[in-house]
Amino acid sequence: MATAREIHRHMKSVGNIGKITKAMKMVAAARLRRAQERAAASRPYAIKIKEVLSSVVSDPSILAGLSAKKHPLLQHRDVKKVGYLVLASDKGLAGAYSSNALKKAVAEISECEHDVVIITSGRKARDFFQRRGYKVLSSHFGYSDRPSYANAVEIAQDAIKQFADEHFDELHIVFTLFKTALSQIPTSDKILPVEPPVKEKGKASASFIFEPDEDEALQVLAPKYLETVVYAALVQSAASELGSRMTAMSSATDNAGKLVQNLELSYNKARQASITRELNEIVGGVEALKQAQN
Repeated sequence: MATAREIHRHMKSVGNIGKITKAMKMVAAARLRRAQERAAASRPYAIKIKEVLSSVVSDPSILAGLSAKKHPLLQHRDVKKVGYLVLASDKGLAGAYSSNALKKAVAEISECEHDVVIITSGRKARDFFQRRGYKVLSSHFGYSDRPSYANAVEIAQDAIKQFADEHFDELHIVFTLFKTALSQIPTSDKILPVEPPVKEKGKASASFIFEPDEDEALQVLAPKYLETVVYAALVQSAASELGSRMTAMSSATDNAGKLVQNLELSYNKARQASITRELNEIVGGVEALKQAQN
């Protein structure tokens, strides 16, 4: 049985851990609000830019006149290799956030009938796929819980180069869609090449006028589309990571408090047993002295 001193040392250690997890929870909660605002603000723009590009792809007359060299992102070709851009965290202590995203990616990959290559964002994703022998084309990390638009541009430019060099013929992105601090949904979406929109019955398709012309506008718009979609996924994943970390640290703080209470009971019992033992030794010593005197 542990001594009172050992139990007291354990109590102090658990108490210090509880203070750390509480501080991490408060930091994650403060940053989560900003991350939610960024995620909500980026979504409408990402949806609209995809709608514009999709309408171009659905118009054969426009698509036929575009140069494959100038507009590689709009070109459809026979699928031989499929690329997956997987977003996870750089650090741990975020509950099941990274593991759920990686499970979703593995499930998608296992159903793919073509060769698969990976682009990762976050150290957890890079380490996961490298350890399991997947072909990782490139890795990006260092910003998972606070991404900037520059990070999205870096990833998008990498993906554009890989797609143009035919390292893959399709690109899917796997990220975590933020709902609430307690609910995040791992999601997969095909982002390259751009697909025509699904026409709804009774709804007229939108038409767009390009100035000065489609060729020049799409030369800027197509890369911007990919940057925007990647950025939207990054901020959704960042909000999900912070929400998951806040929840995990809240649970850890509560568990630390319960453990300290249990240790206090054990500490009091150990002290009581120690005092009782000492009293018994004193009484025993007194009785021995009396017997020796008699």
